[in-house]
Amino acid sequence: MFPRRRTERRLGDTGTRKKIACRKAVPGGRKCGASLSWEKSSREYPDSWYRDITSNKKFFSLAATYRGAIVGMIVAEIKNRTKIHKEDGDILASNFSVDTQVAYILSLGVVKEFRKHGIGSLLLESLKDHISTTAQDHCKAIYLHVLTTNNTAINFYENRDFKQHHYLPYYYSIRGVLKDGFTYVLYINGGHPPWTILDYIQHLGSALASLSPCSIPHRVYRQAHSLLCSFLPWSGISSKSGIEYSRTM
Repeated sequence: MFPRRRTERRLGDTGTRKKIACRKAVPGGRKCGASLSWEKSSREYPDSWYRDITSNKKFFSLAATYRGAIVGMIVAEIKNRTKIHKEDGDILASNFSVDTQVAYILSLGVVKEFRKHGIGSLLLESLKDHISTTAQDHCKAIYLHVLTTNNTAINFYENRDFKQHHYLPYYYSIRGVLKDGFTYVLYINGGHPPWTILDYIQHLGSALASLSPCSIPHRVYRQAHSLLCSFLPWSGISSKSGIEYSRTM
């Protein structure tokens, strides 16, 4: 399921060239002296979790290493939309078939000392490459859960076009303390969430604006346009306006 290719990227750090290699994470290969979490408040996983995700072929697990030690890792699962978490069941519009796939990122982290050198981006792009190779265009979204307090991770994903989809109160239990979370989604290959009433209004407005007033009775056109403007009090409807498939909280 996983390609055996080995990729390398040289990263500069205060004049020192660091050689980073990406390879499939394997059981027993965890050699990391620091937490892979984005920050101390993030989730921490036991060694048994690492063994599970590296031995189960349903997971895509890729490690970034430096001198044999793991300095970053991504773990994801590509699955049918029917297996999306219940709380995120509306990630995709209902018109997508049941065999449509999504990718769920279970974990993406980089050791603190190696951050801001493109390792997280390299791991995320490797997941996208894996999706294009295996699922091709059948995968319509990449989604994940993140703590609302994990600003480092939130900024990372938002800078890479992930959109906040849901606010999940008391979603995590960390050391016995309940904490809130967010669902973030990146739509790919034409994927999009269910349309809202505003989406339908914008779509109708775009369709009307693209029509020539001469092709329909002018009075009907003006009435329809005025009605739409009452719903959309901001700038007029542009003939080039489109629908942005995103939802934010």
